[in-house]
Amino acid sequence: MNTTEMKKTKEDKSMLLPVLALRGLVVFPGMMLQFDVGRKKSILALSKAMEDDQLIFLVTQRDLSDNEPRQEQLYQTGVVARIKQLVRHPEDGVRLFVEGLYRAEMTDEMHDDPFLLAKVTPCKLIAYRKTQRGEALIRYTQNLFEEYLQNYSRIPPDIIVGVVQKKDCGELADYIASNIMFDFEKKQMILEEPSPVKRLNKLVDILKNEIQVLEIENQISEKAKEQIDQNQREYYLREQMKAIAYELGEDDNPQEEADTFRERIAKLCLPELQEKKLLKECDRLAKLPFGSHESSVILGYLETCLDLPWNTLSEESINLDKARKILDREHYGLKKVKERILEVLAVRKLAPEIKGQIICLVGPPGVGKTSIARSIAEALGRKYVRVSLGGVRDESDIVGHRKTYVGSMPGRIIAAMKQAGTRNPLLLLDEIDKLSHDFRGDPASALLEVLDAEQNMAFHDHYIDMPFDLSDVLFITTANDFSAIPEPLADRMDVITLGSYTHEEKFHIATKHLIPKQYKKHGITPKMVRIQPAAVHALIDGYTREAGVRNLERQIASLCRKCAAKLVEDPETRITITQKSLEPLLGPARFKNDDLHKTDEIGLVNGLAWTSVGGEILPIEVAVMEGTGKIELTGSLGDVMKESARTAISCIRTRASSLGIEHDFHTKYDIHIHAPEGAIPKDGPSAGTAMATAITSALCRVPVRHDVAMTGEITLLGRVLPIGGLKEKTMAAYRAGVKTVIIPSDNVPDLAEIDSVVKDSVTFLPVQKVDQVLEAALVRTPETKAGVVHNSTGVLPVPAGQPATTAPSIPQ
Repeated sequence: MNTTEMKKTKEDKSMLLPVLALRGLVVFPGMMLQFDVGRKKSILALSKAMEDDQLIFLVTQRDLSDNEPRQEQLYQTGVVARIKQLVRHPEDGVRLFVEGLYRAEMTDEMHDDPFLLAKVTPCKLIAYRKTQRGEALIRYTQNLFEEYLQNYSRIPPDIIVGVVQKKDCGELADYIASNIMFDFEKKQMILEEPSPVKRLNKLVDILKNEIQVLEIENQISEKAKEQIDQNQREYYLREQMKAIAYELGEDDNPQEEADTFRERIAKLCLPELQEKKLLKECDRLAKLPFGSHESSVILGYLETCLDLPWNTLSEESINLDKARKILDREHYGLKKVKERILEVLAVRKLAPEIKGQIICLVGPPGVGKTSIARSIAEALGRKYVRVSLGGVRDESDIVGHRKTYVGSMPGRIIAAMKQAGTRNPLLLLDEIDKLSHDFRGDPASALLEVLDAEQNMAFHDHYIDMPFDLSDVLFITTANDFSAIPEPLADRMDVITLGSYTHEEKFHIATKHLIPKQYKKHGITPKMVRIQPAAVHALIDGYTREAGVRNLERQIASLCRKCAAKLVEDPETRITITQKSLEPLLGPARFKNDDLHKTDEIGLVNGLAWTSVGGEILPIEVAVMEGTGKIELTGSLGDVMKESARTAISCIRTRASSLGIEHDFHTKYDIHIHAPEGAIPKDGPSAGTAMATAITSALCRVPVRHDVAMTGEITLLGRVLPIGGLKEKTMAAYRAGVKTVIIPSDNVPDLAEIDSVVKDSVTFLPVQKVDQVLEAALVRTPETKAGVVHNSTGVLPVPAGQPATTAPSIPQ
């Protein structure tokens, strides 16, 4: 577009001018204004205007959020302005100083690329004629402006002088509108009015409204100042907000909130007791003033109570085939556990009205207790909610706090019911054996009401302070050590024991579940990485030693991470992990098959111990030295275990002559009994037979069979008493490669719970007397001799040549 085309056309006084769209800004004739310009099209329009006669059409856009407005998105009426100064910023912006010349309208748009160009025609204005009415209107407007200044004092003095000097209605309206703050839509309305008198009348209406708003603002400010301290600025701002809301009629009405709560209570169809209590709280809320602390407490209380599933029940469907498929899909092995769970489900299907059965899943970490509970919930179609009780020592965590306390909240049981959204979820109370108590109360005692079918139909949480029915909830608890659960609480639960996994079970779990899971987690496919079965076996034996499979999963994840690093470097590579490649990837094997000595040793016996993570081999070592009859016990032994050691020594003394031991050995020799891994505390009476055998072996110099392990409590008379944890102990013996396990005869019924793979690999020898233990464990029978001669080392010599005794076994 050349310069000639930018000038006036022949047919009228219209001009072709670049258009500058203003955002939230209205320019009036005679107005001097300075502002920044940043949009690309606007800068190009300014450049074009500077090339010609420095004239530009300033018009306001309707939508402030529009970054690229077209003609239809702009007001038609604007101002032709002259550019007085243009300063470019280093940040690609422009500081513009303009003077408004006269009103004009866009009559036609030529184009909008690269900038907006339009045909602009001066507005046809009505000339102002001085009349008495016009003079009165000017004075009235000036008086209104003075009143405006009384409420809004941030007007420069030169503007006040300018208002007094104006004697034309149109000029006065433009001057005031351009120098006071109000919405750009109102300013545009004044700009578009051609009549000076009407323009000033519109300004008068706007000024009146602004004065009223400013007066209300001042009243609000005064009200707030009367209520607060001058130094509490934060409180002052809150009071201002309250006063503003009150003037606008937008403040919260406690009566309306109370009515809303009453409607919600009516829809819930609550029992009479609960309904009366909640309605009473609604009445209290309606009488309280807005903003009081007590009203916020009642609001929180009502919201919590009404969010509880008072009458909401999810549909339960018990399908044993479906449940069996889910359990088999999610868990390998655990045959007896699955059968026990299916029996529970079958009973629930036949007698759904029977309630109150609490299942407790007991087993070492990592064997799948929590995941089994989730599978049961899926099989039943119930909502699953987990509540962790590990480390809980405050009974308020179970039964909640009184709502009058600051920061009070319901207990974990009610919070779990709120989370479930149904009255009959499956609620898992995890790690129930980790509860503790202190001066704040005993949470285990608080759980007695929760897990008792006769009481939990009216469970009383301190926060909601009214009965809530928990009888439809299916509670499942988990524990590592059942003996750590308080007896009254344990008496309410039906125990299902999950034992340690065998090597074969771990292998199948790894191949069917853990490896695919870690492949998916690390973005690996079986085509990229293949772990050979031999590598999985070596991983189980050499890098993990646990009852469950958590460490095994960590090792598989470590392999996947190392493979992922190689795959990123070379996406085309294919990795096969063999048994030999484990050491370069994971380092040397952490565990060797050295639980059992390969040779028969004197004074070394394989005992069996139970721990919270499963069974373990507990070696017992005894050394006999010349001395004064001292007994040394080391290895972090507890009081019960120390007493067992002394009992074993006394028992051997009663059989000294039959075993070929001097009757006064207890005065000539020091006996040192040691349990390796001294940093680990050990206690319990079940190592009595092992200690007696090790002492006899050391005194008689007869080696103990290395492939025999034993457990059992011993008495002074040599009787062998029953022990607990036989399943875990025998599993440990199996893992260690033990061939024969000596057990008390009274523990024979417990063999029915032993895994079949253990029975197939281990021979069990039930005994009643310590003599049977010695006969089965020692490689030969000690020879009875009168007048035993001692060597220089102070150790009793025993003649060799006796044949080893083969221990009888019970049929499997």
